[in-house]
Amino acid sequence: MTAAQRFVSVDALRGLTVAAMLLVNNPGDWSHVYPPLLHAEWYGCTPTDLIFPMFLFVVGVSVALGLVPRVEAGDEHGALTRAALWRAARIVALGLALHLLAWWWLDREFFRPWGVLQRIGLCFAIVALCAIHLRPRMQWMLCIASLAGYAALLAWGGIAPFDNPVSRVDTALLGPMVYQFDAVSGRGHDPEGLLSTVPAIVTTLLGLFAGAWLRAGRAQHLLVAALVLLPLGWLCAQWQPMNKHLWSPSYVLWTAGWAMLAIFACHQLFDVKRWPPLGHAFGINAIAAYAGSAIAVYASAALGWGEWLYRILFVAPMPPGTDPRLPSLLFALAFVATWWCIVVAMRRMGVRIRL
Repeated sequence: MTAAQRFVSVDALRGLTVAAMLLVNNPGDWSHVYPPLLHAEWYGCTPTDLIFPMFLFVVGVSVALGLVPRVEAGDEHGALTRAALWRAARIVALGLALHLLAWWWLDREFFRPWGVLQRIGLCFAIVALCAIHLRPRMQWMLCIASLAGYAALLAWGGIAPFDNPVSRVDTALLGPMVYQFDAVSGRGHDPEGLLSTVPAIVTTLLGLFAGAWLRAGRAQHLLVAALVLLPLGWLCAQWQPMNKHLWSPSYVLWTAGWAMLAIFACHQLFDVKRWPPLGHAFGINAIAAYAGSAIAVYASAALGWGEWLYRILFVAPMPPGTDPRLPSLLFALAFVATWWCIVVAMRRMGVRIRL
């Protein structure tokens, strides 16, 4: 099977993931957020911690559906490699541009090089190269070796906050320009840093395998994989706790299990049963929605509009005694709904922005 296929389930899951990103990233008040909508402080895995690995997993699925058929059709490997690396470079460049904009508009002390889009670009590049140049067996071997080696590194260097190999590499490379930096100890950490991108690549590779199963009509493999990965992730967490900041091996396995289950459910609902693919509009303009919403947030913060709108439209109308987390959540939901309307309008006009 070499013809490229389109699964609306993949677009839908990508879109639902982006919508979830906007929801958890944009509360009305960061001091008042319901616990499931926050990341775990260090150890553990909340529903919010499932979102980013879910997106990377879908990146891998998309590589299997979009790039692998061209490899199988005999397209020249050099041209495919150049195209993949150029696309990855554009994604990374957009991430850097957004951080540059935030540094300028929000008057931040340091420019932060690492970030979500930067990690997506790097993971896409490596997994695309694997899809072009490595056979599936070698991809599996790379996946297992990378995860085992990373687990051994954490076992040797520790996983305490700021005192672990990942944080030490972040600090050595960028010093105070990382996401978190303690000036007293001189140590920093970045949740999207360089070393922890290695296990994030494994997450994306697992998505590549899931996409291959979808193409081959073996959707039941997704369910089997979920039933293997979830308990395996839980068992590994008894040795090395789940940790999004470090993208620990147990976190990779646990979140991949949920991602396998999610893509299986979406496939059954949207591809097989033909239910309306909720999230599809977000999914076909995922990067545009993410970047556009970030620019909107930076602009409103720089102009002071965000807090004003939140107080006037969401806090003031609430009766006395209302849990302050409620208006904060309603603001986030309104933000998602606004962007949902935008991407639906883009779809109706035939507008699709891709990097």
